[in-house]
Amino acid sequence: MWEYMCTGTHTGDDERMNEIVYPLQIAVIGAASCDDEEERVAEDTGRLIATAGATLICGGRGGVMEAACRGAAGAGGVTVGILPGNVDEANPFCTVIIPTGLGIARNAVVVSAAGAIIVVGGSTYGTLSEIAMALKQGRPVYGIRTWEIPGVVPCGNAEEAVFRAVCAAEAGSGSATECATDNEGCR
Repeated sequence: MWEYMCTGTHTGDDERMNEIVYPLQIAVIGAASCDDEEERVAEDTGRLIATAGATLICGGRGGVMEAACRGAAGAGGVTVGILPGNVDEANPFCTVIIPTGLGIARNAVVVSAAGAIIVVGGSTYGTLSEIAMALKQGRPVYGIRTWEIPGVVPCGNAEEAVFRAVCAAEAGSGSATECATDNEGCR
């Protein structure tokens, strides 16, 4: 599979710290309850994000979020659940739990924390609000079995969505359409 990291610079006295490597962060968004197919796709998506060496960011609750976390955790990945309320709302596959107390405003934190967003399904206004915020922020958004919305790039499966999301996040691209549709590389 692929492994990508972002690099940044740090100015300081310690030369070892002048180049810091940050893991890519990819958000998976979707409803807190989902059908069997969405659950399967979300789990595959999480597994592929972990296999790519990226950190999975999500809302930390059930449904699509739990399935994505389960897939990533099963592949040894890091999962970050950004919760609307308390720590007890987290699904059991979150490795990092951030209880915000922000309610639905935490949706802005979820999409702001990621270099790219993957939407699985989409039957709730919460997911729709995350899509809108991500697009407003110029984040690349890839969708599997979701609404047809200008700016959301439809993908046929988890592999395509993860490849394109990792490619866009690694490139720091604000345009979701810049990455190739196959697994050969970015345009």
